[in-house]
Formats: sequence, C-alpha cells, structure tokens
Amino acid sequence: MTDFRQPSGAKAVYRVEGFSCANCAGKFERNVKQLPGVRDAKVNFAAAKITVIGQATIEELEKAGEFEKLKVIPERPLRGSGEAAPTVQEFSQQPFYKRHAALLVSALFIVLGYVSFFTLGERHLLTVTAYLLAILIGGYSLFKTGLQNLLRLDFDMRTLMTVAIIGAAIIGEWAEGAVVVILFAISEALERYSMDRARRSIRSLMDIAPKEALVRRDGQEQVMRVEEIAAGDVIIVKPGEKIAMDGVVIGGHSTVDQAPITGESVPVEKAAGDEVYAGTLNGEGSLEIKVTKLVEDTTIAKIIHLVEEAQAERAPAQAFVDRFAKVYTPIIMAIAAFVAVVPPLIDGRWEMWVYQGLSVLVVGCPCALVISTPISIVSAIGNAARHGVLFKGGIYLEEMGRLKAIAFDKTGTLTKGVPAVTDVVMFGDGDERQLLTDVAALEYRSQHPIAAAIVREAEQQGLPYQETEALHFSSHTGLGIEGVVGGRRYLIGRVKLFREMGIELGEEHLAVVGKLQAEGKTVVLAGTNQRILAAIAVADEVRESSQAVIRELHQLGVDKTVMLTGDNPVTAQAIAGQLGVAEVRAELMPQEKLEYIEQLKREYQRAAMVGDGVNDAPALAAASVGIAMGGAGTDTALETAHVALMADDLSKLPFAIRLSRRTLRIIKQNISFSLGIKLLALLLVIPGWLTLWIAIASDMGAALLVALNGMRLMKVRAERE
Repeated sequence: MTDFRQPSGAKAVYRVEGFSCANCAGKFERNVKQLPGVRDAKVNFAAAKITVIGQATIEELEKAGEFEKLKVIPERPLRGSGEAAPTVQEFSQQPFYKRHAALLVSALFIVLGYVSFFTLGERHLLTVTAYLLAILIGGYSLFKTGLQNLLRLDFDMRTLMTVAIIGAAIIGEWAEGAVVVILFAISEALERYSMDRARRSIRSLMDIAPKEALVRRDGQEQVMRVEEIAAGDVIIVKPGEKIAMDGVVIGGHSTVDQAPITGESVPVEKAAGDEVYAGTLNGEGSLEIKVTKLVEDTTIAKIIHLVEEAQAERAPAQAFVDRFAKVYTPIIMAIAAFVAVVPPLIDGRWEMWVYQGLSVLVVGCPCALVISTPISIVSAIGNAARHGVLFKGGIYLEEMGRLKAIAFDKTGTLTKGVPAVTDVVMFGDGDERQLLTDVAALEYRSQHPIAAAIVREAEQQGLPYQETEALHFSSHTGLGIEGVVGGRRYLIGRVKLFREMGIELGEEHLAVVGKLQAEGKTVVLAGTNQRILAAIAVADEVRESSQAVIRELHQLGVDKTVMLTGDNPVTAQAIAGQLGVAEVRAELMPQEKLEYIEQLKREYQRAAMVGDGVNDAPALAAASVGIAMGGAGTDTALETAHVALMADDLSKLPFAIRLSRRTLRIIKQNISFSLGIKLLALLLVIPGWLTLWIAIASDMGAALLVALNGMRLMKVRAERE
C-alpha cells in the first residue's frame, strides 16, 4: 500500500469507506487522534471523510479503523505526485459476496441450526454449535467493539447488543441470539447503504468533470490529466465534450449546458470573453478556453467542499437527537436491569424476566433515532445542490422553512441590474426604426449606461447603427449629447438640455415625460434644433420571475416581503407596484439595510435577506438566512451568504423553502416514529410478550423506514408539485 504521509503539521483529507453508524465514526476519530504524529482529527460522518492535521500513513489510519474494517483513500494526491485523484467508482470495488462474507456464512449456520433443531432437537450439540458459530462469525466485529466499550463503561448501541446476545447465550436462547446477530448485521448494512446512497447524491458531482483535457502548450496539443493543468493553459473542447476546467473562452462559439453547476435547464450561449465552468457540457461548437483556476479551485470543487462541510454541521434537530441519545441509552440500561431483577423477586420466574430484560436492551438500541436526522439533512442538501441551491449548513436548511419575513435588494435581485429601453414614444409621423438607428449611431460613442441600453435595443432590433456615419459628436456633461447623422443635427438628453438650447416643450411632451417618470423610468428626449422627435424611456428591467416568486412566497405563508434599495422612492415604488411587494424602503445606505434587517428579526424572530453578495454583505451576514444571487463563480457570494442561488435564478427561492419545510416535516416524522416504535415494543414487556427477535426486527424495521423516508428528500423537484 502507498505510504501517503503528509508533512508534519499539514492538513490532509481522506475519504472513508465502511462507516456503519455515527458512533463508529466518533470512535474512529478518537482512535486517529491518539496516533503518534497526529495533532488533531475531525470526522465528517455525513460526507464519509476525515481531516487529519499532522503526520499519519494510510496504514496507520486503517489500523485505527480496524474495528470496522474501514478503507481510507486520499481525497486528492499531492500536486506533482504523479497519481490521479480517486473517483467514486474506486470505492466499494469488492463484489457483494466478499463485502458481506461474514453475514452470508452466519446465515448459512443459522439455516443449519434450524435444520438440526427440527431433526435432532434444541439441545443437540450440532444445533448449539451451529448457532454458536453463527453468533461468533456474524457478530465478531460487534462483540469486539461492544466488549471494549463495556470495559470503558461506554454504553452505545453495540454495547447494548453485546450484553443482550451474551445474556441470551447464558440462558440457553441460542437460536434467538443468532437471529439477533444476523438481523443487527442486516440493519447495519441497510443503514450503511442508505447513508452511502445519500452521500453519492452530492459526491457524484466529483465525476462530472473529466479527468483529462486536450491542452495546447508551447504550440503542441497533448492530452493531460487535470491535476497537471496550470492557470493560463489553453484547453480545446470539441462539440459534445465536457469542459474539464474553469476558464474564459478565447476562441469559438457554442452553447453550454450548465445544469450541473447552476441548475439551469436551458443551455447558455458562450463566445469569446464568457466564463465557463468545469463539469459543464459543450454543445455544437468547438471552444478554446484559457484556464483560470487549478482543479482544486474550480467552482464545482468549491460546491462539493461547501456542501460536504454543510452536511457535517449539526442542524438543531440533529443536535437535539445527539443530546437525547446520550441520556436515552443509560435510561434503557436502567429499565432493562429493573425488568430483569425486580419482577422475578416477586414471582420467582428469573429466566423469563431476564429474557425480557435482554429484549429491552435490544429494542432500546437507538439506531433509527440516531440516523433519523442526518440522512434527511444529507439528502436535502445534496438535492438542493443538484438544483442550483447551495446551503452552507443544516441549520440554514432548517431556518429557511421557518421564515416569516424576507427582504430583497432591488438592483440585480428583483431586477436584472442592467438598464434597458422600455418605451419609445414618437411625436409626429417620424419613422421609429430610422430614429432609433440614428440615435444609436451617436450613443455608440458615449460611455453612459443609458447610451449602452439604447445601443443594446438597436442591436436586438437588428438596426444598422454601426454602418451609419455620425459626425461632430460632442457631450454635454450631465445633460446629454449632440451630433450629426445623415445631414441632420440631433440633440439627445434630459429635458434641461433642450431648455438650455431654447427649445420649448409642449404640454404633450411634458405629459409623456411625467407619465414615464411616474413609472420609475429614466427619460431622454431625442430631437433637432427645431423640435422634439421622441421620448425614450430606460429602466432597470424587472426579472421575468420576480412577480411570480413574490406571489408564491405569500402563498407559502411568508407574512412580509420588503424591497430595500438605495434608489429614489419614485422608481422603487413603481417597481414594487409591479411585483406586489408588501413594503418598500428607498434611499438606504448599507448600514441602514443592516439596521432594518435587525428590526425585522425582532419583529418576526427570523428574517432573510436576498442580495447580490457584495453591496449587501452586512445585511446578508446579519440575517437569519442570508441568500446570495448568482453563486456560480462568485467567491463573495459563496463566502458571505448562508445560501447561494447558483444560477442567479430567483425562482429557486420558493423551492428552497418548500424543500426546507419538507425536511423539517420528515425529521419530525422520523423522530416520532423511532421513539413510537420503541415505546410500543417496550409496552409488550408488561404482558411478557416481547421477544429478542421482535425487538431486533422492530429496531431494524424502524431504521429502514426512517432511512427510506429521509431519502425521499432526494426526489423533491424544483418545480411546484
């Protein structure tokens, strides 16, 4: 095996295969911390990873996890080591019969035991031997850990099971002891499968990006592993291929399916100067891409890292379960001891009540309770990431579903953040297309945002403004521009420009300007030295989805929606009127947005802020849930906010709230069912009906149903169901 040893004091991350439960993960962490050369270690059970600070070989780590036969693989080789990064497919390579050999052999001995039981009798040597071998083979790892825990007075589920099975053997219940062993092994295998299935929902992203790329370096084209590609290299992506690295297009034109990163269902056009992301699928054109990030720094690598860290963070419900389980296990031990000792002191039936006490130990195993929350959180966060919603912790997933007030930044959140022409009102019988062509020919020479909006409008209409000659261009600072097109001198600008030039505005002109300004639009007039020809209105366009999102949030029970903006009150009120936002706060500085979020939290307990992750950073950080627009490729959004909408798509906000509420509902169902089934089984003790196999079957059934219920969150769709 490779001696993969990090330098002293370095941090290394390893993927771990074989965890069967959170308690086992905790024991592995404690064992690793005791290794010489290891300063600290932290296990992420949800992501099946361990972070080690200090020196440790893989052999040492696997020895620390020998109690559960853990397999340890470096998450990423050292750059320049010549080794490729492990993929998901490298995990669980052993065939089924090898991975579960002990379980299968144990099952065969149980079958042999039952055959012998019916032919030779319950107490025959062959019958007892078959059951004993089934117990020893199937329960070896269980007993090894359970006995060690018992000596340390560490009462976890394996300790309970070990005591119960040894007690069953002592009182001669060999058959039931063997059945309990195999059912517990099946239960652990099912739990492991369920957690692995949930983990794969996000870990599969690792395999979306190709492991190799065609690189042009020093005039030569060669296929290279992504670990060897450096920033500044040029990669060539052919039609139908996946993009291997983050970068900027420097040649070619194509459409790219960005769904794995942003959740967008429609491919996006890419040309020179556009950003592209590793793991996205190139369409019909060939692209040349200049690499901007190393493989470990790509957007998809950040997403995977942040999601796995989020899965590791304990949500409030999970923290409650963990605290409860620590108290719950000793209580079960006390109840079992009471059942085994007190009733027989009254009626003398020791064997019956000891058996009932052992059954209480088995039914008391908190397997289903322990797994009830993490599998739900892992499934939900993984599903959200696949749909372009990145939660940075289970706590924010829970908080999202409890929101009653949401504040939105205006520019770039509810609106597109880019001015656009909304109205062209002609005065007289002029040709609108010709006028817009002439105006765009002049505005093309200006750097003003309004000029850019007029030029974009001309481009969208296919007007030949670039071929139109514009002469004698000049700018009137703060007022507008003038110039000559087609022998005609144009003035384009604010009302004040025309008044200063001595051109009077009639009632018709003032009425149109007043009406457009009342709608929150900026108005420029176009005319000559003699008369005004047209009014052109420009505004920051409202996103197509904004109105529907606000309406759906109100339907979901969000009591208050607020728009916070630094813009003027007239524009803010006009946009709020279009969207149906309940309240507007205009002309706000960043500090004032922060203060208003604090006020909302005092009034509604929980309040969210939705912004662009840059100007709104203070308010995002102060909110119960800070939601950043456009997380793809935006470091600020990923670092500042608690939730990032990767595709800059506001319509994913109601989906995130529905997913959060579904998660909370399923967690409550799981906890209630886990405790309910235990209580029901314990009640069977009163008439003496509880048996070992009923106890383990109820525990296994509860764990399986809880896991399947939690995994339903992987199927919640972004669209309203």
